[in-house]
Amino acid sequence: MISRWMTAGLLLLAGGATSLAADGKVKIGVLSDMSGLYADLTGPGSVIAANMAVEDFGGKALGQPVEIVSADHQNKPDVGLAIARKWLDSEGVDTIVDVPVSSIGLGIQALTKEKGRTFLNTGGASSDFTGKACAPYANQWPMDTFTMASSAGQALVKAGGKTWYFITADYAFGHALERDAAAAVKAAGGTVLGAVRHPLSTQDFSSYLLQAQGSGADVVALANAGGDTVRAINQAQEFGMAGKGKRTAAMVLFINDVHAIGLKNAQGTVVTEAFYWDLNDETRAWSKRFMARSGGKAPTAYQAAVYSGIIHYLRAVEKVGSTDAAKTAVVMKDTKINDGLIKNGVIRKDGRVMRDYYLMEIKKPEESKYPYDYYKVLATVPAGDVTKPLDPACSLSVGG
Repeated sequence: MISRWMTAGLLLLAGGATSLAADGKVKIGVLSDMSGLYADLTGPGSVIAANMAVEDFGGKALGQPVEIVSADHQNKPDVGLAIARKWLDSEGVDTIVDVPVSSIGLGIQALTKEKGRTFLNTGGASSDFTGKACAPYANQWPMDTFTMASSAGQALVKAGGKTWYFITADYAFGHALERDAAAAVKAAGGTVLGAVRHPLSTQDFSSYLLQAQGSGADVVALANAGGDTVRAINQAQEFGMAGKGKRTAAMVLFINDVHAIGLKNAQGTVVTEAFYWDLNDETRAWSKRFMARSGGKAPTAYQAAVYSGIIHYLRAVEKVGSTDAAKTAVVMKDTKINDGLIKNGVIRKDGRVMRDYYLMEIKKPEESKYPYDYYKVLATVPAGDVTKPLDPACSLSVGG
C-alpha cells in the first residue's frame, strides 16, 4: 500500500513538473535607472530596445509569449538587489538585463550565479565583471573600463598629454575606470599626478576642477559617466580650462551626452564607441524604428546592446529547448552574434563579448546636417586591440 501511494505520488510530481515546464514562459527583467543620471543612457530606452527584440524574434519562445518586466533600481544597490531577488525567487524571471551602475551589476551577477539564472550585463562597465567577479551564466556586452581607458589613454599620451589628473566618480565603475586608465597612461609613457573622488550625481564640480587645474597636469581626465560627465565638461568650459592649456578628456562619452553638451562644447573630442546609429544601412533602419518610439532620441550603445543580448539569448533558449542557464550559456558562447547591430561577434569563455569598436571624432556644429548627426568615423578598432586579456583571477579563464 505504501509503495503504491509513493509510486502514485511520484508520478503526480513528475507530471506536475512536466506541465510546469510546458506551461512556463520566458520572462526577462529589465533592471535599470529609469529616472536618474543614467536614464537617457539606459532606462526607458532599454525597455524599448527589449520590446523591439522580442517583437523581432516573433514574440514567442518555447511556444509561449515572451514577457518583459522592468523596474527602477534608483542607483541604489540595496534596492536593485531586493528587486532582483524578488524577481528570481517568486516572479519567475529567467534572465536579468541592463543594470547600469557597476556596484549594482556586480551584486546582480553574484545573485544570478547563486540562483542559476542568466545575466545579460548590457549596462555595467567595470572590467571586474570578467575578472575576479566572473560568473558562468553572465556575459558583458558594453565596452568595459579597460577598453574605454586603453583607447583614450594611449591616444592622448601619444598626442602630447604626458601628465594626468583624474576626477573620479566614487563607486566601483569610477574606481575601475581610473585604475585601468592610469595603467594605460603609464604604459604609454605618461605620468599620473593625482586624483580626486566625487559622489555620484554631483551638481557642482568647481572644487574638483580647481584641484585638477592646480595640479599642473596636461590632461584632466573624467573617470565618470552620464550626467556627471556632462556637468563636468560644461563647467570645465565655464572655467576656460581649454584656454589655459588643459585638455579635458572624457573616458566615457555617449551620444546622449554629446546631445546634452552640444556640439559647440563637445566638437573635436575623440571617443571610442561600440555602436553608432548612423553607421550603416542596418543600424540606421533599426535606429529609426527605435527613434519613432523614443520621442526622437537616438539609441545609445547600451540600448543597442539590450537588443542584441536578448536576441542572442532567445536564439539560445530555442536551440536548447529551455531556459536552463548552464545550457544556454554554452550555446551563446558557441554561436556567433549576428543581428544587424553586431556582426560576427563572439562571447569569450569569461563572458566578455568580443566585437569591433569604432574610433570617432565629434563633428563641428557646421558639419552636422540632421538630428544626431554627431560623429565621423576615424577607424574601425578590432576587439583584440583594446580588450583586456583573459584574467587569471577569473576561474572561467583557466584551462582550455
